[in-house]
Amino acid sequence: MQFGIFSVGDVTPDPHTGRTPDDTERVRAMLTIARHADEAGLDVFATGEHHNPPFVPSSPTTMLGYLAGVTTQITLSTATTLITTNDPVRLAEEYAMLQVIADGRMDLMLGRGNTGPVYPWFGKDIRQGIALAVENYALLRRLWREDVVDWTGKFRTPLQGFTSTPRPLDGVPPFVWHASIRSPEIAEQAAYYGDGFLHNAIFWPMEHTAQMVNYYRQRFEHYGHGRADQAIVGLGGQVFMRPRSQDAVNEFRPYFDVAPVYGHGPTLEEFAHETPLTVGSPQQVIDRYGAFWEQVGHYQRQMFLMDHAGLPLKTVLEQIDLLAEQVVPVLRAEAEARRPADVPANPPSHADLVAAARAAGTAGSTQVSAEADHWTGKTAEDDEAAALAVEPRTH
Repeated sequence: MQFGIFSVGDVTPDPHTGRTPDDTERVRAMLTIARHADEAGLDVFATGEHHNPPFVPSSPTTMLGYLAGVTTQITLSTATTLITTNDPVRLAEEYAMLQVIADGRMDLMLGRGNTGPVYPWFGKDIRQGIALAVENYALLRRLWREDVVDWTGKFRTPLQGFTSTPRPLDGVPPFVWHASIRSPEIAEQAAYYGDGFLHNAIFWPMEHTAQMVNYYRQRFEHYGHGRADQAIVGLGGQVFMRPRSQDAVNEFRPYFDVAPVYGHGPTLEEFAHETPLTVGSPQQVIDRYGAFWEQVGHYQRQMFLMDHAGLPLKTVLEQIDLLAEQVVPVLRAEAEARRPADVPANPPSHADLVAAARAAGTAGSTQVSAEADHWTGKTAEDDEAAALAVEPRTH
């Protein structure tokens, strides 16, 4: 089982000092956090994507591309890649480039985001959020799997004879997660394609998370990708730890109260009771998160939010050390002891995906041919006629 951290990249004043880091400081802190997580032996670092204050990570591939060069083991991912407001052509190109730079040590998580104003900023309608997610991902998949794509849809300019570059590493696209908090349509989409599904449970009780995950599992099996318990599942959560639980509560409370993610609402105690937020000792974290298997079954990735609400960088690095040294080894051992032999321990790695594609004969090309129009036998007139004839595609 994989354990990692994700960042939403918020810029929040420290409630003790009143000081707010500037954007540059916050971005560089995220880079330090990711490198420290790699050195501590965690499995995954993921960054969100936001285009509005008080958040800074507007360009995940830039950040992750840099981290690919300065880390050695950790998988680089996204906590949300906005499938609704990004152009799927740019997503295909940018994440294939990241895959090449990272030598396959990456994956990505697609989501619709939770900031309504983002949609009109990028010329989209939030009322079409689900339809955008479905159509854009269908195109993204084709761009990664087909050398030359003719395509017509509802939400973007048609494509005629288009080749996305660079081609995916070893001819195999990255592994994709679909993330949703409350939309069963997204769980359905993940199941339809046999992709991973991650439920970020930081806002919701585990009963709701279990409903979403179990729905995805049932649909995964329905579409013939394997048994329900073999589906690839991830969860999001949050912890704050100190050796003494009351010290953790006292230290974290002022930060919780100002957090842009969930502050200014329920009390810390109410929120911790209703959601997976766990503030206390490492053993309390082990007990709480070790019980989630009973509700959602064996799952492959657990992500933690640790670096928000104005927490000082030094404190965040201490939290990573506590997680890596005292919590993850215990939870990893417990997960492995409970896992049935034919249930995946981890999400598929790039090597796993390459081996499966080659066995199935589905690995694509790894280079762009300058003679693409020649060897496909297409002409500009053929492309124009095809574009006019093709029906809009959503699957």
